[in-house]
Amino acid sequence: MSKAVVVSQKNIAERIFYIRGHKVMLDRDLAQLYGVLTKNLNKAVTRNLDRFPEDFMFQLTREELENLKFHFGTSSWGGVRKLPRAFTEQGVAMLSSVLKSKRAAHVNIGIMRAFVGLRHILASHRELAGKLNELEKKYDARFRVVFEAIRRLVKEEEKPKAPIGFHP
Repeated sequence: MSKAVVVSQKNIAERIFYIRGHKVMLDRDLAQLYGVLTKNLNKAVTRNLDRFPEDFMFQLTREELENLKFHFGTSSWGGVRKLPRAFTEQGVAMLSSVLKSKRAAHVNIGIMRAFVGLRHILASHRELAGKLNELEKKYDARFRVVFEAIRRLVKEEEKPKAPIGFHP
């Protein structure tokens, strides 16, 4: 009887980065989650490149890789010979058709849930901002301090934990 793989949403969310305007996961993180070697994950992708257009997967530039290393302040990247691949949500979904194991299917479910969870969080922040604007219009200036304090709290909450702004 096969045992279901449980991957925490927090563990997955910590591996989602914002690069080139996309939320992505790196090949090495995906390989670790799937329980395969990074080179084997990339071999499977290379054999099926037609399934991974640029909006599904792209290769990091040397500068983007250096920015990631700097962000983490670690040398755990070892001797990277090839630049890492970054997979968007659609690319991660496509991986399940390339990596045909039960573990890959279970891990993919967790990853998809993490991406959806991030979208819900962002949407709720936008919704809250809209409601605040409506309330501010409704009430007079006496409440301005309260609204500004709430906005500051929301902005602090929205700050991404992953490196952003990579635009080669």
